Amino acid sequence: MESKLEQILQHNSEFVNERHYEPYKAGKFPEKKLVILTCMDTRLLELLPQSMGLRNGDAKIIKNAGAIVTHPFGSVMRSILLAIYELKAEEVCIVGHHECGMAGLAADPLLEKAKARGIEEKCLSIVKNSGVDLKGWLTGFDSVEESVAQSVKLVKEHPLMPSDVAVHGLVIHPATGKLDVVVKDKQIDPQYT
Repeated sequence: MESKLEQILQHNSEFVNERHYEPYKAGKFPEKKLVILTCMDTRLLELLPQSMGLRNGDAKIIKNAGAIVTHPFGSVMRSILLAIYELKAEEVCIVGHHECGMAGLAADPLLEKAKARGIEEKCLSIVKNSGVDLKGWLTGFDSVEESVAQSVKLVKEHPLMPSDVAVHGLVIHPATGKLDVVVKDKQIDPQYT
């Protein structure tokens, strides 16, 4: 049986040889000067850019589980800052979604699944003893709107975030692509509350 990787590589060979990449050519700087943090949910792969009117090359898109900024000095925040300082992004959108797998996620069932897949208790102890709050790290959120608002706050208040960069929070419906604004940066529209 052919592995997923072999299928990907076979397709890629044809993709390159037949020059199917031509329509996707873009520069490294985002044309719309936008950086987006969103969820890794498969339903958003094409829906999110289409619902926002984005084409290849328009925005820097960062994805993780839940579109969450969990640490002010983690890789997500570093990526946002690099997009601003090195890649000329001028606005940030954090886009969560309804029906997110992180909503209501509890650590204990996830850890039980890890154990069922062969992760031994000693491995969990190593993580716990390294100072990581394993249960907190593997717990989701109750409200996507509150989660998005919290991430917006963390980004906006980051000590390395320039004050002239707008940071917005939105929630997308994964079936229709409808966007709801949770936080609209007041510097863009001072009348918005």
